Amino acid sequence: QVQLVESGGGSVQSGGSLRLSCVASGYSYSPTYMGWFRQGSGKEREGVAIMDNQGRTWYADSVKGRFTASRDNAKKTLYLQMSSLKSEDTAMYYCAARSAWLSSGQLAPGVYRNWGQGTQVTVSS
Repeated sequence: QVQLVESGGGSVQSGGSLRLSCVASGYSYSPTYMGWFRQGSGKEREGVAIMDNQGRTWYADSVKGRFTASRDNAKKTLYLQMSSLKSEDTAMYYCAARSAWLSSGQLAPGVYRNWGQGTQVTVSS
């Protein structure tokens, strides 16, 4: 049974940093794509950062230069280092994974089948 478990969320002041982790289990190999999505109150879920198993990354424009994804394929773990956090980064952050290759649309939530339960990130100004 595939499972994704996030950790590392919390409350931080504007300008601060947090590091999220996501551990995948139930996979015989590290998923092709692992990524972070977020959903703020009253907003649609959006892609934040995706990394494939070759180290290629895709970032939302709103987080470029502030967030960095990394992963340890052997541990089937994805990380998200978030710096210079802003109040608009406040959201529930979800980890997702996909095994099949994509030619495009890596940041689209709809192409991911497997999701974690989420971890809350709250940034206060």
